[in-house]
Amino acid sequence: MAQIRLRKLPAERVWPAWFSVALQLVTLVAALGFWELATIQKWLDPFFWSKPTDIYAMLKIFFTAGDAWTDIWFTFRAAIVGFVLGTSAGSLIGLSFWWSRNYANFAQPYIICFESIPKLALAPLIILMFGIGVSSKIAIAVALTVVVSTLTTFSGVKSVDADLTRLMYSMGASRWQVFRNVVVPSVLPWGISVLRVNIGLALTGAIVGEFISSQHGLGRAILYAGQTYEIALVWVAVLVLSCLSIAMYLAVSWLEKVLLKHVKR
Repeated sequence: MAQIRLRKLPAERVWPAWFSVALQLVTLVAALGFWELATIQKWLDPFFWSKPTDIYAMLKIFFTAGDAWTDIWFTFRAAIVGFVLGTSAGSLIGLSFWWSRNYANFAQPYIICFESIPKLALAPLIILMFGIGVSSKIAIAVALTVVVSTLTTFSGVKSVDADLTRLMYSMGASRWQVFRNVVVPSVLPWGISVLRVNIGLALTGAIVGEFISSQHGLGRAILYAGQTYEIALVWVAVLVLSCLSIAMYLAVSWLEKVLLKHVKR
């Protein structure tokens, strides 16, 4: 009887964490070094590309003599307030669909129509309605996040266990008790799962509002630097905006893990 020889599955050797970090740093330093060399040697036009040393010098000026903290706070405030309002309002609207099928059928086409509208195209109109202050940026952030939360929460409402709901009613529970003890706990993971998406959308809304018209904010700084051909300042504002975006994303990811941990208990 012929023996069957088992082949070992190919296994990729996983790099140690320190090696991955070191490789990433070496790649970053090499890219910056090539960028500096390319602009010195005129392979890249330094007027349009700027260079890392000029960007670093502008970064120091931005934080010591510029309005760095005012712009960061303005963008952060607009994004966070829009994120909280849009996510909360969308979640409540989605949950409210559970109370009446007729109400849900009536409202759903309007929600889908609003979702299909490119909200950023409404940004100039929102600026006219709410002014050039932070309110218009918050309104754009809310417009981008509220529909996502509504549709996601509504999907959670439709997936609530019907057998469990019938069991609660058969035991004499009221609609409010079923909503509080069955619907809300079932929908919470759906609402939490959209937080990371919404924080990115809220920041996008705030930046777009600042691009159109604003007195402060990182979006305004990028627009101003582009119009005056201060390319180093463009890179500085983009770098600071990226750091702000990463910080907000990590904070929301942590919040999502904490909330999911409590929901599963």
